[in-house]
Amino acid sequence: MCKLFIDANPELWSSQTRSVRVDGVVTSIRLELYFWQVLDEIASRDKLTLPGMISKLYGEAIQASHDIGNFTSFLRVCAIRYLGLQISGDVPPAKNISIASLNADTILDNESQRHVLAGWTLLHNSEAVPKHSDKEIVNWLYSDS
Repeated sequence: MCKLFIDANPELWSSQTRSVRVDGVVTSIRLELYFWQVLDEIASRDKLTLPGMISKLYGEAIQASHDIGNFTSFLRVCAIRYLGLQISGDVPPAKNISIASLNADTILDNESQRHVLAGWTLLHNSEAVPKHSDKEIVNWLYSDS
């Protein structure tokens, strides 16, 4: 298992600091090269510069009353979620389809539904299920009929 990660190109986890103007203030953001590459792909899908997209993300997060205390972590999670949403099929792999053109509410609903189903799966496979009062529902969900 470790060879898959250890023998990857070490440049992917080398850190790089970039200066970006966010909310009118120049700030430095330090991320691993791999995250910069993914964020750059996200930005290019909407024909934004990377600094422009980062500023837009920050502004929209503030508008939504999110606490962006660790903005760098937020950017890492954005990159990982983007890749995960591509794997799940919610974000098409075609780079000519902008992120802004996608129905965010539908994608978030799909993602939420997957979390519910994952919870049911864990519950169904759990030793605790026989003690669970809704075992009939779990059995119904997983029956072949």
